[in-house]
Amino acid sequence: MYALWGSGLDASLRAPQLHEALRAAGADRLQVNVDDADVAEAMLRITTFDNPVCAVVSVWTESDPTEISQLLAGLADRSAGWEVEERMPLVPPHAAAGVRTPALAQIGFLRIPADLDPGEWLHRWQGQHTNVAIETQSTFGYVQNRVLRTVLGGDRIDAVVEELFPMAAMTDVHAFYGSGGDDTELRHRMELMIKSVTNFGAHTNLDSVPTSRYVYELGSAPSTSPELRA
Repeated sequence: MYALWGSGLDASLRAPQLHEALRAAGADRLQVNVDDADVAEAMLRITTFDNPVCAVVSVWTESDPTEISQLLAGLADRSAGWEVEERMPLVPPHAAAGVRTPALAQIGFLRIPADLDPGEWLHRWQGQHTNVAIETQSTFGYVQNRVLRTVLGGDRIDAVVEELFPMAAMTDVHAFYGSGGDDTELRHRMELMIKSVTNFGAHTNLDSVPTSRYVYELGSAPSTSPELRA
């Protein structure tokens, strides 16, 4: 997975020429998440990086990621990349190749707190927090990516999360939490969520980026190791 900074990434990342080059470099599948005009009104934006992330790119491959990293870095002013292990507590809905998924795709970059053991952090995040996130929000797609190693740049990230919300969640907190306009229920859900994210340190030192989501199948067949991606 890659974080990219720069202008014009919406067009360059969706260009057929790039997709052909990625295919030649061994990519089987591509997902493009961009902070574009469709999500300009989104209220949840948190930045710990020097500047907000402009795009997040996922590439499924069984090849060495060096050439893929070079291709993507060449499009951006700044770039960072990680090999991750993918887990899908809520499988995102299918969307046709190159068609925008009808959702607000919120991307989060997580970092393990210095005072928390990595194994305990993983247990609190995936073992305890997952169900809380699903039960307190209106998500209909939830993907957790645990970072295995850095493949581009020197930015330390420990996980990347993608959650799909209804588009109304961009500006309506009830739509975000699925509380149906009930203020008491909203407060209850928010309290549960805040307690849960604080438990594994995701209430601070994170980035949260609203995006539009596009998926492309590049290979002649799906990757045989979809759980690992760069």
